[in-house]
Amino acid sequence: MKEITFINRNKARWERFEAQLKKPSKIDPDELADQFIQLTDDLSYARTFYAQSHTLTYLNGLTMRTHQEIYRNKRENGNRIIHLFKEEIPLVMHENRKYFLFSLVFFLLSVLLGVVSSLTDDSFVRLILGDAYVNMTLDNIEKGDPMAVYGQMSELPMFLTIALNNIRVSFILFLFGLATPIGTLFGLFRNGIMVGAFQTFFYQKNLLGISSMAIMIHGTLELSAIVIAGGAGIILGKSILFPGSYPRKTTFMKGVKDGSKVMLGLVPIFTVAGFLEGFVTRAYGSMSTGVNIFIIAVSLVFIVWYFFIYPEFVHKKTNLTHIYEV
Repeated sequence: MKEITFINRNKARWERFEAQLKKPSKIDPDELADQFIQLTDDLSYARTFYAQSHTLTYLNGLTMRTHQEIYRNKRENGNRIIHLFKEEIPLVMHENRKYFLFSLVFFLLSVLLGVVSSLTDDSFVRLILGDAYVNMTLDNIEKGDPMAVYGQMSELPMFLTIALNNIRVSFILFLFGLATPIGTLFGLFRNGIMVGAFQTFFYQKNLLGISSMAIMIHGTLELSAIVIAGGAGIILGKSILFPGSYPRKTTFMKGVKDGSKVMLGLVPIFTVAGFLEGFVTRAYGSMSTGVNIFIIAVSLVFIVWYFFIYPEFVHKKTNLTHIYEV
């Protein structure tokens, strides 16, 4: 079928439905569902035969508006916050898993670059971490307490300061996506370089084992959350730079919505990481290796399960639910 024939055959129905969407309160829910099914059929046909046309762009936008209207009127089961963490965030993670994986790979490459640069240039660590921090740490090493920096403040003020700072930094990393994914990637690169330089500094002092064990008590959650925040920023930036066949405004609003859900999910993670850094990491020297490893392992298992394994389960469950509803 020629595209002009396809348009003429369906144009009146599309325009009539578009006019109805301007007054959503007057649309019958059953009619809305029927229209959505017809639109998805039209959209699938257009994707197959008119992949580069304005018709596809138009149908994409109309279908997404209909989808949003359906779920805006859908009654939520139970508490909204519970639903957010139980279903919405995992579904966003699953839908955008390739961006979170890219964020992880990019961050690890940045760490590696920080390591290589520190090993090949003795001044690099001071350039990245600053003379004041390096000199203070050298003094702590000479005193036999290389992790003394974690004991400079009392527990509660340190916890609050670190948690709030980490949340602030992560949201800045996310909002860097407004400058396209390049903004967020720059933030990830900066953090990765710092981690690589930091660990290499302790490696050169034969303290890599001590620093890794102490830092990863809180760093397992903190660094994982930074990587995930980077993925959220990439989602935001991608929605602006690569709208695909959707209107740019539509993809941008979806990018903001999806990314914001992930960022809200990271707030408790950063809070727990701040608690561990403020109350537990400072006691590293008095804790057994087994306790340290247990905390790190539990943190890692939680991150992998909730952000990568559980989303697959929710995705499959949601698809089955939709099939049975139809």
